[in-house]
Amino acid sequence: MSEIGRRKRDHIDIVLSGAARHGVPAGFDDVRFRHDALPEVDFGSIDLSTRFLGRSLRLPFLASSMTGGPEVSGGINRAIAEAAEQMGFAMGVGSQRISLTTPDRSGLGPELRRIAPSIPIYGNLGAVQLVNGMGPDEARRAVEQLQADALILHLNPVQEAVQPGGDRNWSGVQAAVGRLVRALPVPVIAKEVGSGISGAVARRLVDCGVAAIDVAGAGGTSWAAVEGARLAGAPDQNLGEIFRDWGIPTPVCIAEVRAACPDVPLIASGGIRHGLDAARAIRLGADLTAQAASLLPAAMQGTEAVVAHVQAFADALRIACLATGSKDLTALRGAGLI
Repeated sequence: MSEIGRRKRDHIDIVLSGAARHGVPAGFDDVRFRHDALPEVDFGSIDLSTRFLGRSLRLPFLASSMTGGPEVSGGINRAIAEAAEQMGFAMGVGSQRISLTTPDRSGLGPELRRIAPSIPIYGNLGAVQLVNGMGPDEARRAVEQLQADALILHLNPVQEAVQPGGDRNWSGVQAAVGRLVRALPVPVIAKEVGSGISGAVARRLVDCGVAAIDVAGAGGTSWAAVEGARLAGAPDQNLGEIFRDWGIPTPVCIAEVRAACPDVPLIASGGIRHGLDAARAIRLGADLTAQAASLLPAAMQGTEAVVAHVQAFADALRIACLATGSKDLTALRGAGLI
């Protein structure tokens, strides 16, 4: 296995262990709905469908970018793709860097589209790679590998900075993103990996032509802590531990980005634990909600476990709609808050 492949396998093990969560919660518990004790709503008729980047979804849910590289990824991706096709939610794959530079596809090839022909699938590359050897040609290949509907560019300066051998030169990345957007035939989604995107940065990205923002704020997995778990040394010298809790909490990101970019399609991720958190995120301005680490244990078990996990997520979201008198997501966006 390559060094990148070993690192990706370590990432899975560390995330599954629970050792890499932010020490500070995302803050969704501070968002409280005004309860409606007399809702004129039929639970069974609540409509959770939505549209995102021109595609219809039966649930406002994205199985977010998790992993790409090690052999186990093939099983993870297959389980998620089968569940997504069955339930009508979107899927984002992990980094395609390995699949673009080695013969190892790890489930990130055309078979994924054969498993899930009708749902949106989003490819994934690191934005910093655009100034470190990759460009529009590689991005087009990433899209073609999956017949992807969009390409996620993940932004991870803190993770890269604490990772041994990580890419620390971010000069020119914004201009490179703009060039890629103009060259790519599918929309580009900008995504952080757990430190959040502010309103000001979202505005810069949208001005470059980015089609959607995934805030991926602080409160879920800390990728600085993931890298820190791979490092030796005392806590006060371990850069990953020092920056474990770095970032903007997800609810703050959602509010900022929605204010700065009123019309941009917006994904909320980072500390979304369940469907009630999803309801809170949608009320704050998100169009779609996403999970990665919370979904990973189910994905390791297989398709049925993913279906059960997402069904519980949807049930909690529907109860939040019922208890606020919201017949659909549009009504939920106007639900009262305390």
